Amino acid sequence: MDFPERFSNLPAYAFPRLRALLDVHAPGGDVVHMTIGEPKHAFPAWITDEIVANAAGFNSYPPNEGSPELRGAIADWVRRRYGVAVDADSQVMALNGTREGLYNAAMALCPELKNGKQPIILSPNPFYQVYMIAAISVGAEARFVPATGQSGHLPDYGSLPTDVLNRTAIAYICSPANPQGAVASKTYWQDLIALAEKYDFKIFADECYSEIYRDTPPTGALEVATQMGADPDRVLIFHSLSKRSNLPGLRSGFIAGGEETIKRTKMLRAYAGAPLPTPLQAAAAKVWADEDHVTENRRLYAEKYAIADDILGNVPGYMSPEAGFFLWLPVEDGEAAALKLWTETGVRVLPGAYLAQDAGGENPGKGYIRVAMVAPKDEMARGLTTLRDCLFA
Repeated sequence: MDFPERFSNLPAYAFPRLRALLDVHAPGGDVVHMTIGEPKHAFPAWITDEIVANAAGFNSYPPNEGSPELRGAIADWVRRRYGVAVDADSQVMALNGTREGLYNAAMALCPELKNGKQPIILSPNPFYQVYMIAAISVGAEARFVPATGQSGHLPDYGSLPTDVLNRTAIAYICSPANPQGAVASKTYWQDLIALAEKYDFKIFADECYSEIYRDTPPTGALEVATQMGADPDRVLIFHSLSKRSNLPGLRSGFIAGGEETIKRTKMLRAYAGAPLPTPLQAAAAKVWADEDHVTENRRLYAEKYAIADDILGNVPGYMSPEAGFFLWLPVEDGEAAALKLWTETGVRVLPGAYLAQDAGGENPGKGYIRVAMVAPKDEMARGLTTLRDCLFA
């Protein structure tokens, strides 16, 4: 039986690779999980009541693009957060988590050719792995652009050759960045949007970590594009309740952008979408409308930032993240460091190379480990102290 060749050489996904690396060895102490970015703070207590109150909706097929109430709540949130008016009917589409949107938007919007040649989809490196799979799925060339300390941990797409930019159809960008926690400034967005206008490509702004920050709310891509008067279909933003509201299992996300962009994405979703069940849409609408729990969530992460800075502040190369809930720690070799931590202490972290691809002869994640600050404070402090003493003593 034949299978598609385009998926035959995929690297193993990060977490199966991690299990293959670590699970053949016994942990060297009490296990502390610091690998996956799965929020563990409490979600709003009233959300269960909302689901129960709307449970009759499980008896009906859910609206594919999101209920009017959910889309309205999302549009209101975009206006409050970014000062941008988006039409709930024509510029917003609800998603079953943002991974679906980040993938299917490329399926719906990437052309077969760009200026007569195979299109290129740009991705930061390291990156969220769905960007690469989206490029492969649409027959585009995935081009990985280093997001290292030299570029402020964000990709410098403007440094790419003209022939690459002329073939670029889509550029993914994550701000705040996973895994480094770097935040795109207004100037960064202005430069990228101007580049996209010049070379006629779309920007897919993955802003899932936008509500976890220290002091200043990260600037949004659609906010800057609107201020610049850019083509309304130039920028798409992707958001989720997973990190903002500690609800990764609710699977409520959204895409917002220009009318033509959303129209084409809705068309694909009508055939291939997996809409959120109606009771969950009702609950999500309430959650998008509430900010009190988000403020409390940020307060808890602020405490974790302070703990990390206190424990790791003297570690050479330590970079305190601007936003998000990951630490991107420099080590000699990420795999070796993760294995040493596991076998000697039971602390479980992710090698940075598993979040990146070899490009130009090197993997920019090789000399890092990613550490998720999602465990309860005391457990996290214990894990970070153990990590410091094991790897940096």
